Amino acid sequence: MPESESIEWPTVALAVFIHGSWLALTFLHSFLPIWLLVPMGAWLIAWHSSLQHELIHGHPTRSQSVNRAMGLVPLSLWLPYDVYRTLHLAHHRDEMLTNPLHDPESAYWTPEQWSELGAVPRLMVRLQTTIIGRLTLGPAWSFGRLLAQELASARTSPRDTLLTWAAHLAGCVAVLTWVVGVCKMSPWVYLLGIVYPGMSLSQLRSFAEHRANESVTERTAIVENATFLGLLFLFNNLHVVHHEHPNLPWYRIPGCYRKHREAFIAKNGGIVYDSYLDVMRRFLFRVHDDPVHPFAP
Repeated sequence: MPESESIEWPTVALAVFIHGSWLALTFLHSFLPIWLLVPMGAWLIAWHSSLQHELIHGHPTRSQSVNRAMGLVPLSLWLPYDVYRTLHLAHHRDEMLTNPLHDPESAYWTPEQWSELGAVPRLMVRLQTTIIGRLTLGPAWSFGRLLAQELASARTSPRDTLLTWAAHLAGCVAVLTWVVGVCKMSPWVYLLGIVYPGMSLSQLRSFAEHRANESVTERTAIVENATFLGLLFLFNNLHVVHHEHPNLPWYRIPGCYRKHREAFIAKNGGIVYDSYLDVMRRFLFRVHDDPVHPFAP
């Protein structure tokens, strides 16, 4: 990070805005019609997830402790910040990208893993190879897989897992105390009307980000013309830029992409979508890829 950006104030301002807006929305929820409350709440949950992603990559300060403190409160309730950080940084080993044995964020399965799945889990996985399936089933499926992975981790490193989840559950208690105890919002409205749709929005971003390919540089996609959703995703729609320059702050990604657009497209093999409407047009009901990884051992 350049000396002049030892503190990235746009990200600090964004963090203040997201948390302040969440506090205001939940406190004033009874004055809002449900058709307004749900999209506003979902947007803030997805935006907060994008903010956490930014913090994980060393923004907006040089202090990991400060960055962690800014993202530790689990507005979405389901994913501990420290678990997210560990899994996501492992995902950035690009030579292992999409490999289900080494990429924690891979949507693929090895043939052996696939053969061990029952009929219902296989159906659930196949449905999520379409956007409609990913948006409706993805959040619940992701939470279920997270719990299974964390239970497995608890057997090998019980102390670390316990400390991580103790901190996370304390944060969940604080969030629910505010939402239910102070703001008098129904927990079901918060969980099903705000958190779940917010998780779905984040699943839209990640749906077509990566695709298995023998070439490491041709595994990451670009979604252009996404001004509105690009801001929500902190311009990770230009995902190839993020993997090429993972320490680049979110507000510098569009400029970097514009300057080197032809080079990025040539390097990623031309995996470019015109917009998220283009992604939805292609994959709303059609399969993005086979869930069994074609190259993984």
